[in-house]
Amino acid sequence: MELVLIRHFQTPGNGKGQYIGSTDEPLDETKIPGPAADYPKVDQLAVSPMKRCIQTAGIIYPGVEGRVCPLLREIDFGEYERRTYEELKNEPAYQRWIDSGGLGAFPGGEDRRVFQERCMQGMEELMAYLIKQKCKRAAAVVHGGTIMAVMSAYGPKDKSFYHWQVKNGDGYLTEIDEREWIAGRRMFQNIRSLWQTKESEER
Repeated sequence: MELVLIRHFQTPGNGKGQYIGSTDEPLDETKIPGPAADYPKVDQLAVSPMKRCIQTAGIIYPGVEGRVCPLLREIDFGEYERRTYEELKNEPAYQRWIDSGGLGAFPGGEDRRVFQERCMQGMEELMAYLIKQKCKRAAAVVHGGTIMAVMSAYGPKDKSFYHWQVKNGDGYLTEIDEREWIAGRRMFQNIRSLWQTKESEER
């Protein structure tokens, strides 16, 4: 099975460099990119419950009903929601979080380890459903943090959490061996950048 992981299109807060996690912000309509035909066609569609993902999925895959996956929503940035690095850089608590490599909980928010475990649970529930449906290719329209969480869990072990950062509208195309996954050997294989994949197909 192939799985396409897509980060939602840009929101106003993304454009300002704000931390947008639990804030249910819609898309910036001036930043919606080109034709949906650029994205791979899929048999099944999954989507985070946040507006920005539901809107993005509707643009890329019009008329395709998405399976809403609440566990794949973005991390809750707590007191840092809607704030920028420039606004936070002189706060000691924020600097300690930066120095930790982004580990630990945000003040009033979610711990990254707990977030990753949540995303893994959501991905495993989704994969169980897709395997049962005998899906050949599925897309999940989610968040940058969600993609980093699942890629660092199921991708190559020598790659860090932040290695998997992607821009709005970008993502990864991966392959899953269903028999291996069911047996508990869960990994993403043949991982390719979504944009690089599309460019190579156009040549």
